[in-house]
Amino acid sequence: MAKVKVYSTPTCPFCIKAKEFLKEHNIDFENIDVSKDQKASKEMIDKSGQMGVPVIDIDGEIVVGFDVEKIKSLLNI
Repeated sequence: MAKVKVYSTPTCPFCIKAKEFLKEHNIDFENIDVSKDQKASKEMIDKSGQMGVPVIDIDGEIVVGFDVEKIKSLLNI
């Protein structure tokens, strides 16, 4: 199974949609709240070059935003 990390904030609507999508497809993921964790925020920016959320790390492949087709492709769903 893929290792999935979701860098998000509690108030981001696309973050909520991304996490709901993963739950609907029974994909385990680690939720990382970058609004409360400066180290994680820096890690997210280093990985993606982006300050916006969500940033989804699927086995080292970075998805910026809630890109359903790319997420499905990386997870083979």
